[in-house]
Amino acid sequence: MFNGAGVAVVTPFKGEDLDFRAFEKLVDFHLENDTQALIVLGTTGEASTQNSEEKEELIKIAVKRVNKKIPVIIGVGTNDTRTTLKNTEQAERLGADGLLLVTPYYNKATQKGLIEHFTMVANHTKLPIILYNVPSRTGMNIDADTTIAMSKLENIVGIKEASGNINQILEIRRNVSDDFKIFSGNDDQILSTYACGGNGVISVVSNIIPKETQAMCKAYMD
Repeated sequence: MFNGAGVAVVTPFKGEDLDFRAFEKLVDFHLENDTQALIVLGTTGEASTQNSEEKEELIKIAVKRVNKKIPVIIGVGTNDTRTTLKNTEQAERLGADGLLLVTPYYNKATQKGLIEHFTMVANHTKLPIILYNVPSRTGMNIDADTTIAMSKLENIVGIKEASGNINQILEIRRNVSDDFKIFSGNDDQILSTYACGGNGVISVVSNIIPKETQAMCKAYMD
């Protein structure tokens, strides 16, 4: 997928409407400033408040303007498996390079339920998937054992870890293959995640200082 700093890009608004022209400028800004991947329709992009038509237009813009220069990864997760599958189909049809799959928020599924949900999505697409663990937003954690089990599926290739639990990141790293990527979901834990064997960050601060964030990641990798 990528190494270093990918951006959890914001979705700009103009009044109550999405500002697609400003979004185009944001995409260009990241292409010019060393961002390693564009993550569209994540938490920072306010995906849970957007309808299917708005999501489609954002994906089209991102895919067209990036033009394969860096990976375009689309957030498809919702609290409903059927809707998540529709979002997955939409992202794949529009040319996404990968998917970001958050836990079904609010529902508080069991770990077994999470495995069934993630497996169903993985079996529904050929695109690589990054799981997204953000219990402060969703109300539940992806346990290390669940991540380890999911890493055995061919197209689940990594996790964005925003649990803040360094021990959990270490447990995952010890028990997954070297190819499975671990990205920090918290900008204040980029270096900690690297120290635990991580591969970079899906960053919010990169919306403002992408070049500097990538330079920090590169310095560690070098």
